[in-house]
Amino acid sequence: MRMTSSTIRTRWSPKPDTATPQHRRAAKAAAAIAAGALALSLSACGSSDDGSGGSTGDTDDTTNNVTLPKLDGTSLEVAAVWSGTEQANFKKVLQEFEKRTGAKVTFVPAQDPIINFIGSKVAGGQPPDIAMLPQPGAIKQAVDKGWAKELGSEAVKELGENYSQGWQDIGKVSGKPYGVYYKAANKSLIWYNNQVFENAGASEPETWPDLLNTAQTVFDSGVTPFSVGGAEGWTLTDWFENVYLSQAGPEKYDQLAKHEIKWTDPSVKDALTTLAQVWGKPDWIAGGANGALQTDFPASVTQVFTGGDQPKAAMVAAGDFAQVNIPSSMKIGTDAKVFPFPAVGDNGPVVSGGDAAVILQDSKGSQALATWLASPDAASIQAKLGGYLSPNKNVPNSDYPNAVQQKIAKALIDAGDDFRFDMSDQAPQAFGGTPGKGEWKTLQDFLKNPKDIAGTQAKLEAEAAAAYGN
Repeated sequence: MRMTSSTIRTRWSPKPDTATPQHRRAAKAAAAIAAGALALSLSACGSSDDGSGGSTGDTDDTTNNVTLPKLDGTSLEVAAVWSGTEQANFKKVLQEFEKRTGAKVTFVPAQDPIINFIGSKVAGGQPPDIAMLPQPGAIKQAVDKGWAKELGSEAVKELGENYSQGWQDIGKVSGKPYGVYYKAANKSLIWYNNQVFENAGASEPETWPDLLNTAQTVFDSGVTPFSVGGAEGWTLTDWFENVYLSQAGPEKYDQLAKHEIKWTDPSVKDALTTLAQVWGKPDWIAGGANGALQTDFPASVTQVFTGGDQPKAAMVAAGDFAQVNIPSSMKIGTDAKVFPFPAVGDNGPVVSGGDAAVILQDSKGSQALATWLASPDAASIQAKLGGYLSPNKNVPNSDYPNAVQQKIAKALIDAGDDFRFDMSDQAPQAFGGTPGKGEWKTLQDFLKNPKDIAGTQAKLEAEAAAAYGN
């Protein structure tokens, strides 16, 4: 499952403000995340499910806030890389669209990177009607190649009513609307096994030095501190982006995201040096570097929450979407807890990601489906099922199935436009989103050899320059 996966990007060019107001905006959003953390130490009392990543919430009780046409006899295809529970839950959203319109919608499982998958479908003359693209860079690529079709007035109307300007703008290319950000991710979280922390006498850290102290405390208790899903390079870019945003600040982050500064910049050296304080301690990572590089994202979460009070690791840096991989036997908010990614610099990071619906075959049916996905009705269905976060501000917070997820969702909405989109998702696909290439592969190599900071910077810059064309 490619999580976007979950920092927001493409909408902003760096603002002419000084770094001080930018830090204030980041601090405001960080405060929202921190406020959400207040309930992260509490049990999910009053939740509508058993506290697990999935939910038995009733999705039949849906409101009707969006007008859709009758589409009897219409067949549509939607492609996404989602699998497992995530795919199953999204299909329930599509089923409600079928019920309301009479259309037939088929989910098409796609391979990662999805832009390559779409390219092969276009070349074969059979593109899906809509693709869920996890990267602003992928949206731009689809537009540049002439694959993506502009959103119609009804979808744009839904976006205007339900989304902050920031979320609307990251779906645009050259000022024109192409993407409906149906799914969001809060990527500035660390999930942990509460029993391990209690046994070790460890507490939730607020700063990077605190995190290192907590990791040592957990290690001294006999449990490996961190699980890392290094088999999927995007998990490593998430680590880097959280450290870099907090340490270098939002202005530098925006510049690096656009390759306006080089990866050989001293700020990148500082971030890699900080990362090496964790990655450079093989005993702190489940299976060491080699084990991490053979661990996919779902397993990196699961192994923190299985094995009783002796799991393979105590904590995992992962977005809100990690909930779908937490075993149902572990109650979220009681057994499985979460804290904001600790501040490395003055402020904690607020990094987001998301998946946007992009029309590839323009028709009445595909425009209606994009409009549906921009509505609170669609997002509410999946919100009730758990393991999902919507940037749609009109989704009732009570629709999220437990107190932890309600706080995470509220923090995202309260942040408004004060966030940064995942940096690698803003990059050209060849650099920021292709397995075995670019930033993903270079950070995997760095995980194996975290002493080679200069070599890592040089390789990152060479590949970035080739991908960005500058």
